[in-house]
Amino acid sequence: MKFPFGDFSKFSISRFESMLKTNEIQYFDASEFEEIGQYYIDSANLSMAKKAIEVGLNQHPNATELILLLIEYYTLTNSYEEARILVDNLIAIEPFNPYAFQHLAVIQSKCNKHQEAIDSLKKGLMHTDNKYEFHALLAMEYLHLDSFFMAKEYFIRCLEEEVTDNHALYNIIYCFESLKDHDGAIAYMNEFLNRDPYNEVAWHQLGRQYLAKQMYEQAITSFDFAIICDETFIGAYLELGKALEQLGRFNEAINHYEITLGIDDPTAFALLRIGECHLKLKNHDLGIKFLKNAIHEDPLLDKSWLAICGYYMRSKSYEKVLQYSKKAVKIDSSHVIYWRLYAQANKALGFFEEANIAYEHLVNLGSYELQTWLDWVGVLLQLKDYNKGIEALQQGLEFHPENSSLNYMLAGFYMMEAKANEASFFLKNAYAINPNELDVLYETFPSSRTSVLVKDTLSIS
Repeated sequence: MKFPFGDFSKFSISRFESMLKTNEIQYFDASEFEEIGQYYIDSANLSMAKKAIEVGLNQHPNATELILLLIEYYTLTNSYEEARILVDNLIAIEPFNPYAFQHLAVIQSKCNKHQEAIDSLKKGLMHTDNKYEFHALLAMEYLHLDSFFMAKEYFIRCLEEEVTDNHALYNIIYCFESLKDHDGAIAYMNEFLNRDPYNEVAWHQLGRQYLAKQMYEQAITSFDFAIICDETFIGAYLELGKALEQLGRFNEAINHYEITLGIDDPTAFALLRIGECHLKLKNHDLGIKFLKNAIHEDPLLDKSWLAICGYYMRSKSYEKVLQYSKKAVKIDSSHVIYWRLYAQANKALGFFEEANIAYEHLVNLGSYELQTWLDWVGVLLQLKDYNKGIEALQQGLEFHPENSSLNYMLAGFYMMEAKANEASFFLKNAYAINPNELDVLYETFPSSRTSVLVKDTLSIS
C-alpha cells in the first residue's frame, strides 16, 4: 500500500538513517518500517528501501505489510522468481489477502502472462473493498490482450467509482475507437455527461467522436461546451477550428486558432491551420507567413513543409518548391514525400542529375509506386542513361510485372541500346497486356513509329 508523502513521519526516517550511521539497533513499529520502505521506493532509492525492509523483517518477521513491500521491491528489481516464492507463501498463509493476489498479478503481467494476471486480480477483487484499484488493473491487463471490449467495461467501472478519473475516461474512448464504435462512444459520453455536465474532457471527447462521423454541427456544440467548462482548454479550441474548417467557416476557424496563441506559447499546429485557412481564403501572403512561422516553431512538423511545398507546386513555383523541399530533406532524410517533392522540383526545373539522385533515393526508401518508376526513367531518358534506365525498369517490373507502360518503356530503352531481342520480348509483353497503350512507346520514343522492329514484332503493316 502506498502512503502520500505528507503522511510519512520525517522523524521516523531521520531516526532510521541515524541508526544506520551509528549501527545502533532501534525499535520501530512494523507500520513505521512500511512507511519508511515505501518512502524510499517512491523516491527510487531501492537500496535504502531494501535495508529498511530487511531491518523491519528482522524485528517483525511475520508482518504481512513488510512481506508485501519486499515482494514489491523484488518486482521492481526484476527478481520475479524471488517475488513469486514470497507471494505464493503469503497466499498459502493468507488466502483472502487481496493485496497478495494483486502483487501476484503484477508479477504475472511482467512475465507477459496477462490471462493469469486477470485470473489473479479477479480472485483479489472478491476479497477487497477497494474495487477501483482492481478494476483499473484488470482494464490494463485486458488492454495488453487487445481485448478492448472487456477493457472498456472495467474502465467504465473505474469511472463509476471515481467520476473525476479522466485517465479512465480517455481509456474508455480509446477502447471505443479501437472497436470502431463511434456510436457507442457518443451514447456513452452523453450518458456520462448527464452525471457530470461540467466535465470539459468528456465534452471534448464527445466532439471528437462527432468529428469522426462528420457530424460537424454537433461537434462544434460539444467543443463550445468544453470551452465553457474551461476557457483555457487549448485542445477544444483546436478541434473546434477543425470542425469549422470542414464547414468552410475559415474566418471563424482562424479566430479560434488565434485564441490558443494567447493562452500559451504558439503551437506549430495552430500556426499551420491559420496559414492553411488564409490560403483557402485567397490571403496568400498571410497564408505563407503563417506557414513559415509554423516551420520556424517546429521544423519537425512535416505537415508545415508539405503545406508550403504543396502551395508552391500548385502555383508552379518550382524554385520555391526546390528551396523548401531541399531544407526539409536535410531535417528528415528518410521522409519519402520530401524526397518526392525534391525530385519533382528538380525535374521540372531541368536539373536532371539532381532529380536522378532524388528518385533513386526514393526507391531506396521503399517508394515502389508505379509513378516513381515512370518519373525516374523519364529523367534517365533525358540524361540518355539508357543502361541505368533498363536497370531501373527491370527493378520496377519486379513490383509491377503486369504494367504495360513499364514494359513499353523497357522495350524502348532496349531499342535505344540496339538490343533487338530484348526490345522485341518486352514489346510483345506490353502489347499482350494492353495494346491500347502503344502510344506510350510512340510518344516517348518517336523513332519507334517507323521502326521495322516494332512493325515486325507486332505484325503491323
